[in-house]
Amino acid sequence: MGKIHTLRNLIGIIKDKASLSKAAILSNPTAATLHQAVLRATTHAPPSAYDDIHFNSLLVLGDSSRATASAIITALMDRLHRTRNTIVALKCLLIIHHIIKRGPFILQDQLSIFPANGGYNYLKLSAFRDSTTAATWGLSAWVRWYARYLETLLSTSRVLGYFLCSSSNSMVKEIQEQRIPSFLNLDLIKDMDSLVQLLEEICKVPDSLLPEDDRLIEEIVKLLYNDYLSTVNEILLRIEELKHRLNFLNFGDSVELICSLKRSQDCENRLSELYPMKKASIDTMRASIQEAKDAIGMLKIHKEGGRSVGREKMSESARFEERVLSVGDSIHFQSGRFAMNDLSTCHD
Repeated sequence: MGKIHTLRNLIGIIKDKASLSKAAILSNPTAATLHQAVLRATTHAPPSAYDDIHFNSLLVLGDSSRATASAIITALMDRLHRTRNTIVALKCLLIIHHIIKRGPFILQDQLSIFPANGGYNYLKLSAFRDSTTAATWGLSAWVRWYARYLETLLSTSRVLGYFLCSSSNSMVKEIQEQRIPSFLNLDLIKDMDSLVQLLEEICKVPDSLLPEDDRLIEEIVKLLYNDYLSTVNEILLRIEELKHRLNFLNFGDSVELICSLKRSQDCENRLSELYPMKKASIDTMRASIQEAKDAIGMLKIHKEGGRSVGREKMSESARFEERVLSVGDSIHFQSGRFAMNDLSTCHD
């Protein structure tokens, strides 16, 4: 096994040098520089310790102009879709995540509209397999899941109208939070559904093959935790606003909201396994979700002139929940509030 890894690393080094040499002879010096920067950030060599110096270099380059940012995103996506190497793929995906998290506005904007003909960033790695070794085969599951997670993160950000978890612009975030009371009920419920989808995707993180010495996986898990906390904060803002509006929700809105609330509760055990540490915001969110569910059930009983005591009230509420949950996960929302240029920060 040691010889296989040594040979694999040697081949990776040769490939990296060949790619850098090829990039150096490009006729356009600017294009060559950008291509080389992407290659240096996504070498085949597994890091002995996580070092994002090359990631930072890309972020700095991407802040120079729209044309440069577009070229970087194109080169990065081309690198991601051509490789069959788990290390290269994970590094490409980590760069995308870091762009979402802390990239400059211009680079984030180009990521949000790639490809230009569709405006949706489908990473298309569901068929990714690296069968070189048993370890790379296992890591392939991380590549497939991580790509799917980032697709969901991008989709959720489009629904919200800004990049969830971005630390680029705290002012935009504050303005967005102040606008939440002015949102329509439908918009708030759409936001909730999309945020819960993100929680559901976090729950699907592979629980097999989590090497203690794999710096890339460690970095992914760390970023994921920050995303989780940011998602919790976003849900809290909306659920608190919706709790003030429960009397004004029609039956359809109540159905959609309680479906999202139930799905969020279904994620609690798995999320507790992944992140067992105590966090006040998480406890507050869970309590608020349960309060909203109970309040919707009580309102339903009141509107129907239902029974008002003890077990009968609980039974009526439970039957209501069963009826609305039969709609289940088939509900999918589109948002009309997506503004491509609205970015915000997160509160980790």
